[in-house]
Amino acid sequence: MTDDAVPDLRASDADRERVADILRDALAEGRLDMGEFEERLDATYRARTYGELAPITRDLPAEGVTAPAVSLHKEPAAGPGWRGRIVGGEGSSTWAVAVMSGFQRKGRWTVPRRFTCVAFWGGGEIDLREANFADREVEINAIAVMGGVDVIVPPGVEVVVRGIGIMGGFDHREEGVPGEPGAPRVIVTGFAFWGGVGVQRKLTRAEKLRIREGRRREKLERKEGGRELDPSRRRDSPWEH
Repeated sequence: MTDDAVPDLRASDADRERVADILRDALAEGRLDMGEFEERLDATYRARTYGELAPITRDLPAEGVTAPAVSLHKEPAAGPGWRGRIVGGEGSSTWAVAVMSGFQRKGRWTVPRRFTCVAFWGGGEIDLREANFADREVEINAIAVMGGVDVIVPPGVEVVVRGIGIMGGFDHREEGVPGEPGAPRVIVTGFAFWGGVGVQRKLTRAEKLRIREGRRREKLERKEGGRELDPSRRRDSPWEH
């Protein structure tokens, strides 16, 4: 097989997904805005050959970085990556206080083995969706007095709630959901008086984007399949006349 024949080879779903991953990274890094990202993503899922895929990411790498090429070899799919998120150490933040104000811990941060927070006439948000973890098991000790604390965990994490509420409460709805293999365990403890500690399970922005992309791809595939089945778009056969 010659190199000239490669652009005409049919691309697989895995090839299109590798290009889509490059586009997602470019969106996160600010190389593409949302409009450009969606336009190129649509072109990716419509592409049928390597020649159609290659130009989509040709201009994305920064100066001095080799442009990522579409691989012709099948590569193993990446796992959930929990092992890489349990990093040890002391944690990047061990406490937070909100007195008639608020606090947030979100994004890329390391959750310590024990994190203590207090909300008095205020509110706090502890978002673990993109966080690393100092240990396989971490404890969030939340004290809410006439205030509230929200703990947000990603899918796959096991949650145990052991807090005590007096004229207040702790949210137990996410308890009992089995954790994924290797995922951390989050224990929520503390005290709520005329306040509350909520626990929510939410997808990350990247995961929401991936789901939306999957739906868009399915819609495009159904549309392309309908065109192929539409008799009015088929060429007349010379034997029909």
